[in-house]
Amino acid sequence: MTIALYLARRFAKSFLVVAGSFWGILFLIDIVEEIRRFSDEGLTLVQLAVLSALNIPSTVYNILPLIVMLSAVALFIALARSSELVVIRAAGRSALRMLAAPLGVALILGLLALFVGNPLVSATSKRYESLVDHYTSGGNSTVSIGREGVWMRQSAGLGSDGKSLAQAVIHAESANGDATTLRDVTFLIFDPERGPVRRIDAKKAVLEPGQWVLTDAKDWALGASTNPERDAKAVASLTLPSDLTVARIRDSFGKPSSVPIWQLPGFIASLEEAGFSARRHIMWFQMELALPVLLVAMVMIAASFTMDHARFGGTGTKVLLALAAGLGLFFLRNIAQVLGDNGQIPILLAAWAPPVIGLMLPLARLLHREDG
Repeated sequence: MTIALYLARRFAKSFLVVAGSFWGILFLIDIVEEIRRFSDEGLTLVQLAVLSALNIPSTVYNILPLIVMLSAVALFIALARSSELVVIRAAGRSALRMLAAPLGVALILGLLALFVGNPLVSATSKRYESLVDHYTSGGNSTVSIGREGVWMRQSAGLGSDGKSLAQAVIHAESANGDATTLRDVTFLIFDPERGPVRRIDAKKAVLEPGQWVLTDAKDWALGASTNPERDAKAVASLTLPSDLTVARIRDSFGKPSSVPIWQLPGFIASLEEAGFSARRHIMWFQMELALPVLLVAMVMIAASFTMDHARFGGTGTKVLLALAAGLGLFFLRNIAQVLGDNGQIPILLAAWAPPVIGLMLPLARLLHREDG
């Protein structure tokens, strides 16, 4: 038990050092990028630092498997150089028994990442996107999906003072996969000074470059008529200007990582009820569930290459092989995610096959070495 606690403590310390180093380096790189990106916006250094601090958790979370692998490599190399591996083996501990403590720490890190890190990254990412949208476009367009349908908000041109932007709130009962075709849709236009000034109901609305094209529409002039229903106009086709684009709509609701893990099942159900494809979100959900297994696999990969005494030589080669194997598993996971998102392979296979493969192959190698 004492040896296990010692190895667990050493691995946790190694992880904190590696993660802290990556955090600092990525923060410096990101703040330079934010300075370049917002050079024309007049932001202060504090505002740019806040943006970087909000953006870094997402980056660190995405490379967490590589951080765990590097931490394990650093641990086993340090134990080999200090001859502690030899002493532990001489005390009667097999390689797999020695690995129990680091693997336990990796599993705990995976569970913490899943239930604490995932919601934290989701919150910081949402805040980052909100601030970026505020600094660049004034936050004039958003998309929300719920059980009651699709909600959007966009700029609707100049207000009555000729300066402030009017806002259009859009509600649709259902939509196509990228929300560019809305069905049973309502446009409610608000003037900053006078409140609601126009309402349009339509059977269908299709987003084209710079405008919505409405079909089978009814238009109420709420602000310019004493009897809006009497003066309402029914038209077969109508266009409304819009600053929304397919990319902006996709970015508003299309990132699965922006939804906390415990809200994903409900969000997936809402997407499907609104007529959207939830495949990307289901894929992300399964990959998140497989994350603890992936972190354990990364420790196994590091151990299979670096759990040798330093006097055998070839330490640099072993480290490079461990890094190559870890990177290979990391990229295999990303490729599987793309294939799963596109429907080319089953979601469960895409999410769980890479970590299981990464776990089984180094385990087989370690067992082979133990048998001599």
